[in-house]
Amino acid sequence: MHTLSLLLLSASGTLAYPWVAGQPGVDSTLLRQVRQPVKRQASCPFNPNHKGAAPYSDKYPYIGAKNGAPGSQTGGIKVPADGDTAHAFVAPGPNDIRGPCPGLNTAANHNFLSHDGVTTFTELVDAQQNIYNLDYPVSVLLAVLGIQAGGDIVTGKLSIGCDATSRTALLPLLGSQPGLNGHNKFEADASLTRNDYYISNGDNYNFNGTLFAEMKSYADRVSGGKFDRNALAAYRSQRYDESVQTNPNFFFGPLSVLLYGAASFLYELFPSYGNEGTPDLATISSFFGAVQDSSAPGGWRHVPERIPDNWFNRRTPYTSTVEEILAMYLQYPKIFGGNVGRNNFNALSAPFGILENGTLPANTKPADILCLLYQLGTSVVPSSLSTVTDLTGAILDWSVGKLNPVFKNAGCVLKPDQTK
Repeated sequence: MHTLSLLLLSASGTLAYPWVAGQPGVDSTLLRQVRQPVKRQASCPFNPNHKGAAPYSDKYPYIGAKNGAPGSQTGGIKVPADGDTAHAFVAPGPNDIRGPCPGLNTAANHNFLSHDGVTTFTELVDAQQNIYNLDYPVSVLLAVLGIQAGGDIVTGKLSIGCDATSRTALLPLLGSQPGLNGHNKFEADASLTRNDYYISNGDNYNFNGTLFAEMKSYADRVSGGKFDRNALAAYRSQRYDESVQTNPNFFFGPLSVLLYGAASFLYELFPSYGNEGTPDLATISSFFGAVQDSSAPGGWRHVPERIPDNWFNRRTPYTSTVEEILAMYLQYPKIFGGNVGRNNFNALSAPFGILENGTLPANTKPADILCLLYQLGTSVVPSSLSTVTDLTGAILDWSVGKLNPVFKNAGCVLKPDQTK
């Protein structure tokens, strides 16, 4: 195992591993040998009937989040509400985009996001609050990181799956916008139920029944059938180890801490009443669109994701995402970095934020995680240190303008807001 130095190359390099090329002790010819050709998604569905998310009404306001502003934070609300046909489940059609995030796919299937899968910053911020009662700062952070990674800051549009540049970009000729399927931007390796990009011919977005079965086995063995923190921490550790062993291009950058946050949603957001409910198989399989089928890989077939019947969101907002990230990570600490060939992991030795020798120190505090995410979202960061890459000055100025207001009391060192 090699240890990497601070000097890292740009993500626009021609090697599969620009973040390790030329490092002391690294044979860069290995990088060319292990790089694998990847088949791109042939086409992205196009629905000419783009309607946008179903509007909220005075009768059905949910948390009351509208136009990207904070809601009331008072939950315990049935979603969708009785009588709210605008947010009833509608299966996606062949022209609708869906992607790697079950929570966003569910939101689109209930029209809290545009049903065609081309959404906006404000829809994302509103839906995360109104459906799940996710707290406002994290809702903004995730929307910012998503649009940074695969959308357009001018239009505020983002595809929740494949490259829909013609519909998201103000000037498509300036470059492609890969949507949330874009690899090593917002999507990352070692997902709960999606394949690693380089070992699946570029399919990092479709549901994998074998991985869902594997996740369920951890819930059964570790926590008696509950998809709780202990089960998800053990499974997250296993997914990392699998990727190290099987994916020669496995990359685990600092923004991969969000994988732990996403895993916490299974027991903090998905159960009815959130942390008061039970993260059981019936609940999780509904949000993941998983149906038992002995003829399917792993015994699980995919159907459109949906909110379970008679489901209520959290009574209080989920404000402890970073606490859960840290608690889950510390159960099975992992090294940040990436493979140079299968089972040949290279640790990041470069100091960045709170990282030391490629890991989160044992004395890391939740506030440190929050400020790390702020730093990743508002800095020109080498591709070795972030899964969000190619950030221009305009994107960073936009990000600072969005994030500074919600991070002003977080204790982080804030970047100057050039938008004022």
